[in-house]
Amino acid sequence: MCGHDESEPTYSVGEVSRLTGVTVRALHHWDEIGLLHAPRRGNGYRAYGTAELDRLQQILLYRAMGVELTGIKGIIDDPAFDVRQALRSHLARLKEDRLRTDALIASVEGTLARMEGRCEMTEHDRFRALKQAAVEENERKYGDEVRARWGDAAADEANAVVLGMSEDEWRETQELEQRVLDLLSQAMDGGDPCSATAAELSDAHGAWVSRHWKNGSYTPEAHVGLARMYLADDRFRAYYDERVRPGATAFLVQAIEARDGASA
Repeated sequence: MCGHDESEPTYSVGEVSRLTGVTVRALHHWDEIGLLHAPRRGNGYRAYGTAELDRLQQILLYRAMGVELTGIKGIIDDPAFDVRQALRSHLARLKEDRLRTDALIASVEGTLARMEGRCEMTEHDRFRALKQAAVEENERKYGDEVRARWGDAAADEANAVVLGMSEDEWRETQELEQRVLDLLSQAMDGGDPCSATAAELSDAHGAWVSRHWKNGSYTPEAHVGLARMYLADDRFRAYYDERVRPGATAFLVQAIEARDGASA
């Protein structure tokens, strides 16, 4: 960027630091590495205009999402980078986070009020807040991929199924998930994705999945398709690899393919 229009307001590095909370040292470093370059005025001082502030906003948003500086530079310097679409994605993510945070705040406030004798918070109220938080966390982590593969309607229906669970159904679903993890560990110890234990694992996983889908939507073919998607995204893969051991997700997929793959 060669400079700014003379009518465009610009800000010094100190002013930008005070406005954004980013240290002057960090702004200088970002300029040096080409992440956020600000042209200089005639007096030699950096001047940040609208374009630089827009780019700074993108940098701060990606930093808040945990992206490293080198990764941020690669993203926003990509010729295919769409600022408006990026902002829409940021906005959707922030709204999801806000919903989850609001639900957790309401739950904690209700618990404190009950403990201090200001109101009664029923077990049902706590359970409902827990379900809402779980749905929103799942949506934040996996929503984009799920909606891209199966559509918004299917994702919304799955969320509605979870939110509609009774306390007994929720508890049974959590217990079934733990059984899947236990069977996965046992089957991996045996090392054979075609074993009887692996088949039991596949059936348990299928039963757990079907509890999250509306009645009639679960099929062996859909089960295999879901399992294969686990390997296509690191976030899905980490779900079992982190809870059991590295390689658990790949083994689970093999077990499901051995059990239900003939129908896929």
